[in-house]
Amino acid sequence: MAARGLAMAGKKNPWGGSGKGDGPAEDGPDADRGAGGGDGPRNPWLPGGGEPGKRRSASIEDIFKNRGPEGPRRAGGGPGGPTFRLPERPGGKSWLPIIIGAVAALWIALSSVHFVQPGEQAVVTWLGGKYSDTLDPGTNFTAPWPINLVQKENVTKIRSEEIPGSSTEKLILTGDQNLVDLSYVIRWNISDLTLYQYQLSDPRNALLEIGEAAMRAAVARKRLDTVLTGEGRAEIEQTVRERMQARLDAYRSGIIVQGVEINKTDPPSRVEEAFKDVSSAQQDADAAVNRAQAIAQQVLARAQGDASEFNNIYEEYRLAPEVTRRRLYYETMEAVLSKTDKTIVEADGVTPYLPLPELQRRSQSAAKPAAPRGE
Repeated sequence: MAARGLAMAGKKNPWGGSGKGDGPAEDGPDADRGAGGGDGPRNPWLPGGGEPGKRRSASIEDIFKNRGPEGPRRAGGGPGGPTFRLPERPGGKSWLPIIIGAVAALWIALSSVHFVQPGEQAVVTWLGGKYSDTLDPGTNFTAPWPINLVQKENVTKIRSEEIPGSSTEKLILTGDQNLVDLSYVIRWNISDLTLYQYQLSDPRNALLEIGEAAMRAAVARKRLDTVLTGEGRAEIEQTVRERMQARLDAYRSGIIVQGVEINKTDPPSRVEEAFKDVSSAQQDADAAVNRAQAIAQQVLARAQGDASEFNNIYEEYRLAPEVTRRRLYYETMEAVLSKTDKTIVEADGVTPYLPLPELQRRSQSAAKPAAPRGE
Protein backbone atom coordinates (compact mmCIF):
# COMPACT_ATOMS: atom_id res chain seq x y z
CA MET A 1 0.00 0.00 0.00
CA ALA A 2 2.81 2.35 0.78
CA ALA A 3 4.42 1.62 -2.58
CA ARG A 4 1.16 2.24 -4.38
CA GLY A 5 0.71 5.58 -2.63
CA LEU A 6 4.18 6.66 -3.65
CA ALA A 7 3.48 5.72 -7.21
CA MET A 8 0.28 7.74 -7.26
CA ALA A 9 2.01 10.66 -5.66
CA GLY A 10 4.61 10.74 -8.40
CA LYS A 11 2.05 11.08 -11.25
CA LYS A 12 0.95 14.39 -12.64
CA ASN A 13 -2.61 15.65 -12.27
CA PRO A 14 -4.38 15.60 -15.74
CA TRP A 15 -6.29 18.77 -14.77
CA GLY A 16 -3.17 20.86 -14.22
CA GLY A 17 -2.18 19.90 -10.61
CA SER A 18 1.16 18.25 -9.68
CA GLY A 19 -0.15 16.14 -6.85
CA LYS A 20 2.81 16.94 -4.59
CA GLY A 21 1.47 17.62 -1.14
CA ASP A 22 -1.15 19.91 -2.47
CA GLY A 23 -4.03 17.52 -2.06
CA PRO A 24 -6.32 16.55 -4.86
CA ALA A 25 -6.08 18.81 -7.90
CA GLU A 26 -9.78 18.98 -8.50
CA ASP A 27 -10.28 20.47 -5.06
CA GLY A 28 -7.58 23.11 -5.33
CA PRO A 29 -8.06 26.69 -6.45
CA ASP A 30 -5.85 26.14 -9.48
CA ALA A 31 -8.42 23.79 -10.93
CA ASP A 32 -10.89 26.69 -11.32
CA ARG A 33 -8.45 29.21 -12.68
CA GLY A 34 -6.47 26.83 -14.92
CA ALA A 35 -3.18 28.39 -13.69
CA GLY A 36 -1.78 25.47 -11.54
CA GLY A 37 1.83 24.43 -11.79
CA GLY A 38 3.17 21.44 -13.67
CA ASP A 39 3.36 20.60 -17.34
CA GLY A 40 0.64 17.96 -17.59
CA PRO A 41 -2.46 18.02 -19.85
CA ARG A 42 -4.65 21.12 -19.75
CA ASN A 43 -8.44 21.46 -19.54
CA PRO A 44 -9.62 22.47 -23.08
CA TRP A 45 -12.47 24.54 -21.60
CA LEU A 46 -10.20 26.62 -19.36
CA PRO A 47 -7.89 29.54 -20.27
CA GLY A 48 -4.58 28.24 -21.62
CA GLY A 49 -1.18 29.48 -22.54
CA GLY A 50 -0.34 30.35 -18.95
CA GLU A 51 -2.14 33.74 -19.29
CA PRO A 52 -5.19 34.26 -17.12
CA GLY A 53 -8.42 35.45 -18.85
CA LYS A 54 -7.36 34.43 -22.37
CA ARG A 55 -8.96 31.45 -24.14
CA ARG A 56 -7.35 29.17 -26.62
CA SER A 57 -10.55 28.90 -28.77
CA ALA A 58 -14.11 30.27 -28.83
CA SER A 59 -16.66 28.73 -26.55
CA ILE A 60 -20.02 27.35 -27.67
CA GLU A 61 -21.81 30.39 -26.23
CA ASP A 62 -19.62 32.73 -28.29
CA ILE A 63 -20.31 30.73 -31.47
CA PHE A 64 -24.08 31.02 -31.04
CA LYS A 65 -23.82 34.71 -30.10
CA ASN A 66 -22.03 35.47 -33.40
CA ARG A 67 -24.68 33.64 -35.50
CA GLY A 68 -27.92 35.12 -36.64
CA PRO A 69 -30.93 33.95 -38.66
CA GLU A 70 -29.04 34.77 -41.85
CA GLY A 71 -25.84 32.93 -40.91
CA PRO A 72 -22.52 33.84 -39.29
CA ARG A 73 -21.90 37.52 -38.91
CA ARG A 74 -19.04 38.87 -40.95
CA ALA A 75 -16.37 41.20 -39.74
CA GLY A 76 -17.21 44.86 -40.07
CA GLY A 77 -20.97 44.39 -39.76
CA GLY A 78 -21.18 44.69 -36.02
CA PRO A 79 -21.45 47.72 -33.88
CA GLY A 80 -17.79 48.36 -34.24
CA GLY A 81 -17.74 48.11 -38.08
CA PRO A 82 -17.60 51.03 -40.56
CA THR A 83 -20.88 53.05 -41.19
CA PHE A 84 -22.02 55.37 -44.06
CA ARG A 85 -22.12 59.06 -43.18
CA LEU A 86 -23.16 62.08 -45.32
CA PRO A 87 -20.55 64.76 -45.90
CA GLU A 88 -20.87 67.67 -43.54
CA ARG A 89 -21.32 71.32 -44.32
CA PRO A 90 -18.79 73.91 -43.26
CA GLY A 91 -19.27 74.27 -39.56
CA GLY A 92 -19.96 70.62 -38.93
CA LYS A 93 -23.71 70.64 -39.73
CA SER A 94 -25.40 67.93 -41.81
CA TRP A 95 -26.72 68.35 -45.40
CA LEU A 96 -29.74 66.14 -44.70
CA PRO A 97 -32.21 68.95 -43.75
CA ILE A 98 -31.31 70.91 -46.87
CA ILE A 99 -31.79 67.85 -49.11
CA ILE A 100 -35.16 67.07 -47.54
CA GLY A 101 -36.27 70.69 -47.98
CA ALA A 102 -35.22 70.78 -51.66
CA VAL A 103 -37.10 67.55 -52.42
CA ALA A 104 -40.21 68.87 -50.66
CA ALA A 105 -40.06 72.18 -52.57
CA LEU A 106 -39.66 70.37 -55.90
CA TRP A 107 -42.56 68.03 -55.10
CA ILE A 108 -44.82 70.98 -54.16
CA ALA A 109 -43.86 72.91 -57.32
CA LEU A 110 -44.50 69.98 -59.65
CA SER A 111 -47.79 68.91 -58.09
CA SER A 112 -49.24 72.35 -57.29
CA VAL A 113 -48.80 74.23 -60.59
CA HIS A 114 -51.02 73.12 -63.49
CA PHE A 115 -50.98 74.41 -67.07
CA VAL A 116 -54.39 73.92 -68.71
CA GLN A 117 -54.19 74.21 -72.50
CA PRO A 118 -56.74 76.13 -74.64
CA GLY A 119 -59.79 73.98 -75.27
CA GLU A 120 -59.26 72.03 -72.05
CA GLN A 121 -60.77 72.05 -68.59
CA ALA A 122 -59.59 70.38 -65.40
CA VAL A 123 -61.48 69.05 -62.38
CA VAL A 124 -59.89 69.27 -58.92
CA THR A 125 -60.81 66.72 -56.23
CA TRP A 126 -59.91 66.41 -52.55
CA LEU A 127 -57.88 63.27 -51.83
CA GLY A 128 -58.99 61.80 -55.16
CA GLY A 129 -62.70 61.65 -54.31
CA LYS A 130 -64.67 64.79 -53.40
CA TYR A 131 -65.12 67.53 -56.01
CA SER A 132 -63.32 70.77 -55.22
CA ASP A 133 -63.05 73.11 -58.24
CA THR A 134 -62.92 73.40 -62.05
CA LEU A 135 -59.85 74.94 -63.71
CA ASP A 136 -60.09 77.00 -66.90
CA PRO A 137 -57.34 77.33 -69.54
CA GLY A 138 -54.21 79.01 -68.22
CA THR A 139 -51.87 78.62 -65.24
CA ASN A 140 -53.60 77.37 -62.09
CA PHE A 141 -52.45 76.56 -58.57
CA THR A 142 -53.77 73.88 -56.21
CA ALA A 143 -52.67 72.04 -53.11
CA PRO A 144 -49.97 69.44 -53.78
CA TRP A 145 -50.67 65.82 -54.49
CA PRO A 146 -52.21 63.76 -52.88
CA ILE A 147 -54.25 66.50 -51.20
CA ASN A 148 -55.58 67.70 -54.57
CA LEU A 149 -55.87 65.53 -57.66
CA VAL A 150 -56.29 67.25 -61.07
CA GLN A 151 -57.86 65.54 -64.11
CA LYS A 152 -57.67 67.33 -67.49
CA GLU A 153 -60.05 66.80 -70.42
CA ASN A 154 -60.35 68.33 -73.91
CA VAL A 155 -63.84 69.82 -74.05
CA THR A 156 -63.71 71.18 -77.63
CA LYS A 157 -62.77 67.91 -79.34
CA ILE A 158 -65.58 66.61 -81.59
CA ARG A 159 -66.25 62.96 -80.80
CA SER A 160 -68.08 60.58 -83.16
CA GLU A 161 -70.25 57.61 -82.28
CA GLU A 162 -71.25 55.27 -85.13
CA ILE A 163 -74.46 53.34 -84.53
CA PRO A 164 -74.68 50.38 -84.84
CA GLY A 165 -71.27 49.90 -86.48
CA SER A 166 -70.04 48.78 -89.87
CA SER A 167 -70.84 45.05 -89.55
CA THR A 168 -74.06 45.10 -87.54
CA GLU A 169 -77.62 45.31 -88.82
CA LYS A 170 -80.05 47.61 -87.01
CA LEU A 171 -83.68 47.28 -88.09
CA ILE A 172 -86.05 50.19 -87.40
CA LEU A 173 -89.82 50.17 -87.95
CA THR A 174 -91.19 52.83 -90.30
CA GLY A 175 -94.57 54.52 -90.27
CA ASP A 176 -96.07 52.13 -92.87
CA GLN A 177 -95.13 49.02 -90.84
CA ASN A 178 -91.95 48.16 -92.77
CA LEU A 179 -88.40 47.55 -91.59
CA VAL A 180 -85.31 49.44 -92.70
CA ASP A 181 -81.65 48.74 -91.95
CA LEU A 182 -80.38 52.14 -90.84
CA SER A 183 -76.99 53.33 -89.54
CA TYR A 184 -76.05 56.83 -88.42
CA VAL A 185 -73.30 58.87 -86.76
CA ILE A 186 -73.64 61.17 -83.73
CA ARG A 187 -71.10 63.99 -83.37
CA TRP A 188 -70.82 65.59 -79.92
CA ASN A 189 -68.49 67.33 -77.49
CA ILE A 190 -68.35 68.24 -73.80
CA SER A 191 -69.92 71.53 -72.72
CA ASP A 192 -69.46 71.29 -68.93
CA LEU A 193 -66.74 68.96 -67.62
CA THR A 194 -68.06 68.98 -64.07
CA LEU A 195 -71.53 67.83 -65.10
CA TYR A 196 -70.07 65.35 -67.57
CA GLN A 197 -67.99 63.60 -64.91
CA TYR A 198 -70.32 63.74 -61.90
CA GLN A 199 -73.94 64.07 -63.07
CA LEU A 200 -74.35 60.74 -64.92
CA SER A 201 -72.68 57.45 -64.09
CA ASP A 202 -72.01 56.67 -67.79
CA PRO A 203 -72.61 59.74 -70.00
CA ARG A 204 -71.46 58.08 -73.23
CA ASN A 205 -73.87 55.16 -72.81
CA ALA A 206 -76.66 57.62 -71.99
CA LEU A 207 -75.88 59.50 -75.21
CA LEU A 208 -76.16 56.30 -77.27
CA GLU A 209 -79.43 55.24 -75.64
CA ILE A 210 -81.01 58.67 -76.12
CA GLY A 211 -79.85 58.79 -79.75
CA GLU A 212 -81.37 55.40 -80.55
CA ALA A 213 -84.70 56.32 -78.94
CA ALA A 214 -84.86 59.62 -80.84
CA MET A 215 -83.98 57.95 -84.17
CA ARG A 216 -86.65 55.26 -83.78
CA ALA A 217 -89.26 57.87 -82.92
CA ALA A 218 -88.35 59.99 -85.96
CA VAL A 219 -88.28 57.09 -88.46
CA ALA A 220 -91.61 55.79 -87.14
CA ARG A 221 -93.27 58.92 -88.54
CA LYS A 222 -91.95 58.41 -92.10
CA ARG A 223 -92.88 56.08 -94.93
CA LEU A 224 -90.42 53.47 -96.13
CA ASP A 225 -89.97 54.97 -99.59
CA THR A 226 -89.26 58.37 -98.04
CA VAL A 227 -86.54 56.92 -95.82
CA LEU A 228 -84.96 54.78 -98.57
CA THR A 229 -84.87 57.47 -101.25
CA GLY A 230 -83.37 60.04 -98.92
CA GLU A 231 -86.11 62.63 -99.38
CA GLY A 232 -86.74 62.82 -95.63
CA ARG A 233 -83.18 62.33 -94.35
CA ALA A 234 -82.49 65.98 -93.61
CA GLU A 235 -85.72 66.32 -91.68
CA ILE A 236 -85.04 63.11 -89.72
CA GLU A 237 -81.51 64.21 -88.83
CA GLN A 238 -82.69 67.62 -87.62
CA THR A 239 -85.51 66.09 -85.57
CA VAL A 240 -83.20 63.54 -83.93
CA ARG A 241 -80.61 66.18 -82.98
CA GLU A 242 -83.20 68.46 -81.40
CA ARG A 243 -84.79 65.64 -79.40
CA MET A 244 -81.43 64.38 -78.19
CA GLN A 245 -80.29 67.81 -77.05
CA ALA A 246 -83.54 68.46 -75.19
CA ARG A 247 -83.26 65.17 -73.31
CA LEU A 248 -79.54 65.61 -72.51
CA ASP A 249 -80.20 69.12 -71.18
CA ALA A 250 -82.97 67.74 -68.98
CA TYR A 251 -80.49 65.23 -67.54
CA ARG A 252 -77.84 67.97 -67.10
CA SER A 253 -75.31 65.75 -68.85
CA GLY A 254 -72.84 68.46 -69.92
CA ILE A 255 -72.96 67.25 -73.57
CA ILE A 256 -73.69 69.17 -76.79
CA VAL A 257 -74.87 67.27 -79.88
CA GLN A 258 -73.20 68.88 -82.88
CA GLY A 259 -75.05 66.85 -85.51
CA VAL A 260 -76.60 63.57 -86.59
CA GLU A 261 -75.82 62.08 -90.02
CA ILE A 262 -77.54 59.06 -91.59
CA ASN A 263 -75.03 56.86 -93.41
CA LYS A 264 -77.10 53.98 -94.73
CA THR A 265 -80.78 53.18 -95.34
CA ASP A 266 -81.18 49.71 -96.87
CA PRO A 267 -83.90 47.07 -96.79
CA PRO A 268 -83.30 44.05 -94.54
CA SER A 269 -80.89 41.54 -96.05
CA ARG A 270 -83.45 38.71 -95.97
CA VAL A 271 -85.88 40.57 -98.25
CA GLU A 272 -83.41 42.62 -100.25
CA GLU A 273 -84.24 40.89 -103.57
CA ALA A 274 -87.95 41.50 -103.10
CA PHE A 275 -87.26 45.15 -102.34
CA LYS A 276 -85.21 45.42 -105.53
CA ASP A 277 -88.12 44.01 -107.55
CA VAL A 278 -90.52 46.42 -105.92
CA SER A 279 -88.14 49.29 -106.54
CA SER A 280 -87.79 48.33 -110.21
CA ALA A 281 -91.57 48.13 -110.62
CA GLN A 282 -91.92 51.47 -108.92
CA GLN A 283 -89.41 53.00 -111.31
CA ASP A 284 -91.28 51.59 -114.31
CA ALA A 285 -94.54 52.97 -112.96
CA ASP A 286 -92.96 56.37 -112.45
CA ALA A 287 -91.63 56.29 -116.04
CA ALA A 288 -95.11 55.45 -117.39
CA VAL A 289 -96.66 58.22 -115.36
CA ASN A 290 -94.08 60.66 -116.68
CA ARG A 291 -94.79 59.66 -120.29
CA ALA A 292 -98.56 60.00 -119.75
CA GLN A 293 -98.06 63.41 -118.21
CA ALA A 294 -95.95 64.48 -121.19
CA ILE A 295 -98.65 63.35 -123.67
CA ALA A 296 -101.31 65.07 -121.62
CA GLN A 297 -99.30 68.27 -121.69
CA GLN A 298 -99.03 68.07 -125.48
CA VAL A 299 -102.76 67.46 -125.96
CA LEU A 300 -103.60 70.24 -123.57
CA ALA A 301 -101.26 72.64 -125.35
CA ARG A 302 -102.80 71.73 -128.73
CA ALA A 303 -106.32 72.20 -127.39
CA GLN A 304 -105.41 75.51 -125.89
CA GLY A 305 -103.92 76.59 -129.24
CA ASP A 306 -107.07 75.55 -131.12
CA ALA A 307 -109.25 77.37 -128.66
CA SER A 308 -107.15 80.49 -128.98
CA GLU A 309 -107.35 80.29 -132.78
CA PHE A 310 -111.11 79.86 -132.66
CA ASN A 311 -111.43 82.90 -130.45
CA ASN A 312 -109.41 84.93 -132.91
CA ILE A 313 -111.57 83.78 -135.83
CA TYR A 314 -114.70 84.58 -133.90
CA GLU A 315 -113.48 88.11 -133.28
CA GLU A 316 -112.87 88.53 -137.01
CA TYR A 317 -116.25 87.03 -137.81
CA ARG A 318 -117.97 89.58 -135.60
CA LEU A 319 -116.29 92.37 -137.51
CA ALA A 320 -116.95 90.98 -141.06
CA PRO A 321 -119.28 87.99 -141.07
CA GLU A 322 -119.65 87.52 -144.84
CA VAL A 323 -115.97 87.75 -145.65
CA THR A 324 -115.05 85.47 -142.81
CA ARG A 325 -117.72 82.94 -143.78
CA ARG A 326 -116.50 82.78 -147.38
CA ARG A 327 -112.85 82.47 -146.33
CA LEU A 328 -113.68 79.64 -144.00
CA TYR A 329 -115.62 77.90 -146.79
CA TYR A 330 -112.73 78.15 -149.21
CA GLU A 331 -110.21 76.92 -146.64
CA THR A 332 -112.42 74.00 -145.75
CA MET A 333 -113.03 72.94 -149.35
CA GLU A 334 -109.36 73.22 -150.10
CA ALA A 335 -108.50 70.98 -147.21
CA VAL A 336 -111.08 68.39 -148.29
CA LEU A 337 -110.56 68.37 -152.07
CA SER A 338 -106.81 68.32 -151.80
CA LYS A 339 -107.03 64.73 -150.61
CA THR A 340 -109.30 63.43 -153.48
CA ASP A 341 -108.80 62.68 -157.21
CA LYS A 342 -112.15 64.03 -158.38
CA THR A 343 -112.76 67.34 -160.05
CA ILE A 344 -116.26 68.75 -159.80
CA VAL A 345 -117.48 71.20 -162.44
CA GLU A 346 -120.76 72.94 -161.74
CA ALA A 347 -121.28 74.74 -165.11
CA ASP A 348 -123.54 73.07 -167.68
CA GLY A 349 -122.01 71.80 -170.96
CA VAL A 350 -118.43 71.79 -169.66
CA THR A 351 -116.51 68.58 -170.08
CA PRO A 352 -114.30 67.87 -167.09
CA TYR A 353 -110.60 67.54 -167.80
CA LEU A 354 -108.70 64.36 -167.31
CA PRO A 355 -107.77 63.35 -163.77
CA LEU A 356 -104.18 64.33 -164.08
CA PRO A 357 -103.14 63.23 -160.55
CA GLU A 358 -104.43 59.72 -161.21
CA LEU A 359 -102.60 59.52 -164.54
CA GLN A 360 -99.43 60.70 -162.91
CA ARG A 361 -99.61 57.95 -160.27
CA ARG A 362 -100.21 55.32 -162.93
CA SER A 363 -97.29 56.49 -165.01
CA GLN A 364 -95.02 56.45 -161.98
CA SER A 365 -96.10 52.89 -161.15
CA ALA A 366 -95.39 51.72 -164.73
CA ALA A 367 -91.98 53.42 -164.76
CA LYS A 368 -90.76 51.48 -161.69
CA PRO A 369 -88.53 48.48 -162.63
CA ALA A 370 -89.98 45.04 -162.08
CA ALA A 371 -88.94 43.38 -158.84
CA PRO A 372 -86.40 40.51 -159.37
CA ARG A 373 -87.70 37.03 -158.98
CA GLY A 374 -86.66 34.96 -156.03
CA GLU A 375 -83.46 32.92 -156.41
